[in-house]
Amino acid sequence: MAGHIISIIGGKGGLGKSQVAANLAFAYAIEGKVKTLLLDFDQKASGDQDFITGMKGKKNIKELSDFKGAIDPNSIQQFVNMNQNVYYIGMPSDQTASDNIEVEALGRTLKAVTNIYPVTIIDAGNELTPLAIKALEFSTLIFVIVTPDILALNQTKRLYSDLVTMMFPKDMIQFVINQAVPGHPVTNEVIAKTLGKPAFSSIPRDDQNCTLALNQKKPVMLVARNSAFAKGVIDTVRRLSEKNILRALEKLNKPSDAGQKKTEVAVGADGTPVTKGGKSPWTELKSRIHRALVEEMDLKKSDDNDPKAVIILKEQTKKVVVELLGKEDTKGVLNSREDMNQIVKEIIDEALGLGPLEDLLRDKTISEVMVVGPHKIYYEQGGKIKLSEVTFTNDRQVLNVIERIVAPIGRRIDEKTPYVDARLRDGSRVHAIIPPSSIDGCTITIRKFPDKRLTYKDLVKYGSMTESMADFLRIAVEAHRNIIVSGGTGSGKTTLINVLGGFIQSNERIITCEDSAELNFPQEHIVRLETRPPSLEGDGAIDIRCLVKQTLRMRPDRIVVGECRGGETLDMLQAMGTGHDGSMTTVHSNNPRECIGRLETLVQYAGTSISARAIKEMIASAVHMIIQQSRLDDGSRRVMYITELGGLQGDTVILQDIFLFVQKEIDKSGKILGEFQATGFIPKFIEVLERKGYNVPRGIFSNRPPGAPAPSASAPAAVATKAPATGGSAPTGAAKPPVKK
Repeated sequence: MAGHIISIIGGKGGLGKSQVAANLAFAYAIEGKVKTLLLDFDQKASGDQDFITGMKGKKNIKELSDFKGAIDPNSIQQFVNMNQNVYYIGMPSDQTASDNIEVEALGRTLKAVTNIYPVTIIDAGNELTPLAIKALEFSTLIFVIVTPDILALNQTKRLYSDLVTMMFPKDMIQFVINQAVPGHPVTNEVIAKTLGKPAFSSIPRDDQNCTLALNQKKPVMLVARNSAFAKGVIDTVRRLSEKNILRALEKLNKPSDAGQKKTEVAVGADGTPVTKGGKSPWTELKSRIHRALVEEMDLKKSDDNDPKAVIILKEQTKKVVVELLGKEDTKGVLNSREDMNQIVKEIIDEALGLGPLEDLLRDKTISEVMVVGPHKIYYEQGGKIKLSEVTFTNDRQVLNVIERIVAPIGRRIDEKTPYVDARLRDGSRVHAIIPPSSIDGCTITIRKFPDKRLTYKDLVKYGSMTESMADFLRIAVEAHRNIIVSGGTGSGKTTLINVLGGFIQSNERIITCEDSAELNFPQEHIVRLETRPPSLEGDGAIDIRCLVKQTLRMRPDRIVVGECRGGETLDMLQAMGTGHDGSMTTVHSNNPRECIGRLETLVQYAGTSISARAIKEMIASAVHMIIQQSRLDDGSRRVMYITELGGLQGDTVILQDIFLFVQKEIDKSGKILGEFQATGFIPKFIEVLERKGYNVPRGIFSNRPPGAPAPSASAPAAVATKAPATGGSAPTGAAKPPVKK
């Protein structure tokens, strides 16, 4: 059977805590005939236990923390000194050594010693240092020493509040009154009322025998076993043993099923999750605490832009939540410390953060989060959509999360305007829609973006394109080709245009226009513009088309529009065709040919009476390339086509594929197998560049393996490059950015 750890801690110095800890160990060893380990974790009073016990250890706690071997009955003998069945390891007398103890290493040791010693007593000091907290985490029981003194009582109350806030169960924390004096004004009843619970035991004041023991450098248990102090310590040990208190308390530290999954969810006939037996006690408890929390404090008084204010509000909220939970009957709902931690975290996340979405957003492997009402949260992981086990408490909580997202960026959502586009602080794109437009409750869709900006190297690594394709795209961007990135929803258009933006030279002025800012280019000289919804009066709206028009007066070298979905397409094409070469945008379509038709349709949204022939001529002259990005059935995202526009022939825009992805088969796991191929077509602008004196290697337009010799000795070789753009070093392959001879 595993042993138990009892930690002794005080709210301030001078309470006799160390003497109580030492004598408690000897009481267990002598009266209970139990092999006992005494550990000194008091870093602020280095060497005090050596003096109290008279047991200078072979080695100290610092050396124990540095020990790299396994702790077992044999290996621990080199560290302990034994007297009367008490095994002792002390703190180094050197303060510097005490401060440099490896806390995590001692955590592993504490786990091991419970299999060697039935009882371990730890002198944890009188401050919640990292070392003391580590001791408390492995303890079965925490004895807080208090004396009948007003100052000591107030300090102990503060310590008790801190321990409860740190999620240590109240039953695990017991008070021992030391230096108790009959008839003292600060009675046991006063102490119990101040602390909110009665003391576990009381040890009488016995200055004569305590001083005698200290002079002899021995515990009171060895000097005067029949003294009042010794009897008080022995009574404490007997009470623990007779009522099997340690065995009852050890269950508080064990996680239970309730801590792992709080709500059992069944599925109704319509596919809607239904909680078995109605609302779960866990959810009802959360609802009650949240309502009480809103009444108790103002959760909106913190400035979200001030990290310190956010931390302070979170700590204040945590204390209030713990106090509110302490007033509730949580038996059967919170069965362990892990349960307590979990429910406090969930309540704080809902009150101050994004509720159950917080963990999903922190998970780096999740790329998209989709909320459909309070009880259905889906997420995309590895290209597959999965249903999350976590849920919101109710629809009001979902709406609170939406309002918390949109408020900092000046957006609003209400019945008059029941939808909104917004973004999180990390740039993740958010779309929300609420009733009455959303029938099944509030709906949130969050497209996450990686913390680190992706480069072409990442796309090559993920198999979205090849090195040769990356080489070619860099040449195209630096040669100021107008590019349309085409693809469906979730195909990776924004990611790709961010990568293309990294190829732009750092000395160019870039202006971006977006509904919700998502583009993240590495250059310094960049102007970011964002649309604005109408005010409550219905005026003051600024749309993409207005922003595109403004860019023409801002001396842009490049114009990048996040997405063309309306009349702004006409303005974008006009800008591309009138001196703003190198501009980029995205369009929703399934292939390059459909992209042309989509552009024609979007131009007509401008409301001008332009003929179909004139629109096609405009597209053929303004757009140089279309890059088709697609999300395949297995969840992977690939560049399916890189296509050049070759002008207009009759009423048809000529398209010529340069690179394409050829699907071959699907393996047993459902993964799509295929390869990227170069068609062998040399884009016209390459020939134009060469006529201007630039040297562009032709090897990138062939399908020969990397490192293989060029098919013709006359093919141009790569030459030294000019200074690369801010986006990073040039792609590693045969091709380099075009360089003038």
